[in-house]
Amino acid sequence: MNNEFEPKILAFVCNWCTYAGADLTGTSRIKYASNVKIVRFPCTGRIDFMLLLKAFANGSDGVIISGCHPNDCHYTSGNFHARRRWMLFRSLLDFMGVDIRRIQFSWVSAAEGAKWADIVNTTVASIRELGPYTEYQRAADFLANNEEELAKEMEVNNG
Repeated sequence: MNNEFEPKILAFVCNWCTYAGADLTGTSRIKYASNVKIVRFPCTGRIDFMLLLKAFANGSDGVIISGCHPNDCHYTSGNFHARRRWMLFRSLLDFMGVDIRRIQFSWVSAAEGAKWADIVNTTVASIRELGPYTEYQRAADFLANNEEELAKEMEVNNG
């Protein structure tokens, strides 16, 4: 029996480019890791980056965000909005102590099936090396268990 850790990875992808590229990967019979579950969005510009935190809270070990190449967005500038938000959110995640090596941001066009397979395989391998992501869940559990104490402390301070 293989006891090697198999990471759970959630991918938030653009419908027009990356999702089509992932489909091309399958139709071209290019082999890649099956650890990734895809969530399709109309555009990466529509991805609320709080979903990354939700993914980790629900047990994901890593996240991939991928959309159209810059200047190829179906909605003109959605990928630029996503990239700008990612740069800000990345700093916040780093400040919060979330290991940003667990998040892969990439651009994959509909014609780049092999690139999608490479991104998936590389991400799975790097997350496998990092091991299961338990720190986020530990922090969430700590906050949930201390919610009542925090509420009392806030009452006293606001008092």
